[in-house]
Amino acid sequence: MLIVAAGFLSAFTANAQDGGENWRDSLSYMPGAALDSTLQGKNIFDLLPSKEKGDRTEVSVRQSQHILNALNAHIASNATRTIVGYRVRIFNDNKQNARSASEAVFNSFKSMYPDISAYRGYTNPFFKVTVGDFRTKSEAMQLLQEIKGSFPGAFIVKENIGYPAVSRVASSVPAGQDQ
Repeated sequence: MLIVAAGFLSAFTANAQDGGENWRDSLSYMPGAALDSTLQGKNIFDLLPSKEKGDRTEVSVRQSQHILNALNAHIASNATRTIVGYRVRIFNDNKQNARSASEAVFNSFKSMYPDISAYRGYTNPFFKVTVGDFRTKSEAMQLLQEIKGSFPGAFIVKENIGYPAVSRVASSVPAGQDQ
């Protein structure tokens, strides 16, 4: 409180010294940047210089190797972090043959959907097989609808998951790194 009062007092004395014409407020207002509307409603890919190759357009991006190194270091340092997300549980049983049955379900799923991650686990007394890494419940619902015919008892569970790729089609892991 003493520091604030000292700041106010110094502003007040400075105001008195210059005749009271220029009052300095303790708060200052900085207007935000004006909106640049030159690209509004335009497709930026049409504006980039490009080379035509048949029916597709190529765009070249040049960046410093330092940026790529920083991105790779960031990905490597966060590889073990988890977030709360969703998976689809396709097997959950505690019978005597549950261990071998969970292995069979796991192998069956991996042969049908090799690009989707699958996890076998045991939480006393249940053997479980859970598949997928989804940020949202709606993404998990899409997989559930797709596999419901093959795994009719499947349901969605909320779990800690590893950071999934942004897209199942185009992984966000840089080339040369295995997941």
